[in-house]
Amino acid sequence: MAVVADTWSWLTTGAHWTGESGVGHRLAEHLYVSGAALLLASAVALPLGLWLGHLGRGGALAVNVSNAGRAVPVFAVLALFMVSPLRNAGYVPTVVALVLFAIPPLLTHAYVGVREVDRAVVEAARGMGMSGGQLFRAVELPLARPLLMTGLRSAAVQVVATATIAAMVGQGGLGRVITAGFNTYNTPQVVAGAVLVALLALLVEGLLVAADRLLGRAARPKG
Repeated sequence: MAVVADTWSWLTTGAHWTGESGVGHRLAEHLYVSGAALLLASAVALPLGLWLGHLGRGGALAVNVSNAGRAVPVFAVLALFMVSPLRNAGYVPTVVALVLFAIPPLLTHAYVGVREVDRAVVEAARGMGMSGGQLFRAVELPLARPLLMTGLRSAAVQVVATATIAAMVGQGGLGRVITAGFNTYNTPQVVAGAVLVALLALLVEGLLVAADRLLGRAARPKG
């Protein structure tokens, strides 16, 4: 119980939230790295997954290769980048490592989401004279939305939680709160940093769930 009380005290101390080493600044860094990685991974994985799902060819191989990438530890990828010319490129190594980590769930859910659309509905749309593009926009994409959003939520939470590795190579983010606590044997600070990362991941999850529900309501036919 003493650790809980000390952690609460650390979190409610205003001095810990200000300055370049404060929680506010570290949170901004964490959001920057996580947001950049998620946007880049989405830009690569979602169009590819949706396109392969629409074509119905090559997707299984791409998904299997993508899933194999999950077996590679993110920190190992980051460590390799840090002994490459990218080591002096600021947040680039961390962002690239997180992009590689986020691609598998995004690509898998995009491909499976389109492929699992009821084939009878797809054939009926084709029978109505819809072109490939019209079929994708009006039928496949709306019906694939639930799985797409599931993949996005999974990737977002994983990226937010894993972005703490930036601190392991001397970069910013909430991971610096945790490593600073370890370095000074300050257990309440370590716990506080972990709590902040967990709360941020839950907040991101909640916002994406709310966005999914709003999209679902908007997609419902009026009247």
